[in-house]
Amino acid sequence: MTSAEPIPEQAARRSLAPVLVVDDSKAQRRLLTRTLEKWGYETLEAESGEAALELCKAKAFDIVISDWLMPGMSGVEFCRAFRALSDRPAFFLLLTAQTERERLAEGLESGADDFLSKPFHSVELRARLRAGRRILEAQQALADKNMVLSQTLEDLSDAYAAIERDLKGARAFQEGLVPERSVEFGRLNVSLFFRSSGHIGGDLVGYFPVRDSEIGVFSVDVSGHGVASALMTARIAGYLSATSPERNIALRPSENGFEMAPLEDVCHQLNSFLLDDVESDQYLTMSLVWIDIESGRMRLCQSGHPSPAVQRKDGSVEFIELWSTPIGLIEDAEFATCELQLNAGDRLLLYSDGVTECPDPSDLLLDEDGLASILTQHRNLTGKALLDEIYASLVSFRGSEEFPDDISAVALEFR
Repeated sequence: MTSAEPIPEQAARRSLAPVLVVDDSKAQRRLLTRTLEKWGYETLEAESGEAALELCKAKAFDIVISDWLMPGMSGVEFCRAFRALSDRPAFFLLLTAQTERERLAEGLESGADDFLSKPFHSVELRARLRAGRRILEAQQALADKNMVLSQTLEDLSDAYAAIERDLKGARAFQEGLVPERSVEFGRLNVSLFFRSSGHIGGDLVGYFPVRDSEIGVFSVDVSGHGVASALMTARIAGYLSATSPERNIALRPSENGFEMAPLEDVCHQLNSFLLDDVESDQYLTMSLVWIDIESGRMRLCQSGHPSPAVQRKDGSVEFIELWSTPIGLIEDAEFATCELQLNAGDRLLLYSDGVTECPDPSDLLLDEDGLASILTQHRNLTGKALLDEIYASLVSFRGSEEFPDDISAVALEFR
């Protein structure tokens, strides 16, 4: 290292603002100044607390060395005024002949960081300044980290706000996947209900036309919650499209347009799609129904979905128990089918497990008996009014509108 190069300690000192030396004694000021300049510090002098305060209003100082006893404004009073002037970190050293604890405590309470007895010893002064510099460096490092933290928090806040906007948009899109909430096909009324447990969910309900007197209806529950599940429901909505029959895997071409494909074949095709998707480990449950509107005849295929409920005109409720496996779990999945006959005044309710597995405050589940009780109690309601009342009953049972799972349902009612 050449003599022209500053030693590391000098380089560190020169990165600081000048040291302010305040003393009414010119000789004392000059002694301090020469000593500090010999160690590489830049200095400025003030002969009084008032003059020093004016300097501080125009210039920043990282280290201040002030005499305690001065005419006019004392060192303690100057210290208080200096601290009130700015919240910039600075090391304040009081020179004093005071030895009483009460007086020293007063100095600390005024904002002083340390004391040095007069007459001072250069070794002790240098040690105090080094300690002060370490304090300032630690404060600066903390301030820098706080600035980085503040910026990071601001960036995170912006990111969360963007995610929130995207999720709201995704929720609006997902709700748009559910068609008109109540629609009539001749003497058949189809009503739909969907409430996600979060911003977006994994349930999907809908219908699609087959022929003039035939429709298909589905109730889907994708495993999990959140974005991945919502994306899967969007895919399923495309596979069962009501607006693009040529893309609907539940329809196949016929002489007069399209006809319903065998329901179990639809489930097997969906099963293959999910198993072939190496980027997804999701599965789903589904109830898929073909309906002849004129006769009230139905074919139902179950793939792990909760047992549909049939409520007859007399108010009695029965659940259709069909053993089946979810879609997307195993290659040789089995999907159960059956035929139903609904007459005037009867209805079929398809629903996700968020309904029957809705817990009360003590984690007791509603179960099928609870759902049957709700249907019996509100047997005279129909369509959207019935589904709204089922939801209201779930809120009452839960004791909250916050649910652990999505809630969806389809009511098929024959007049």
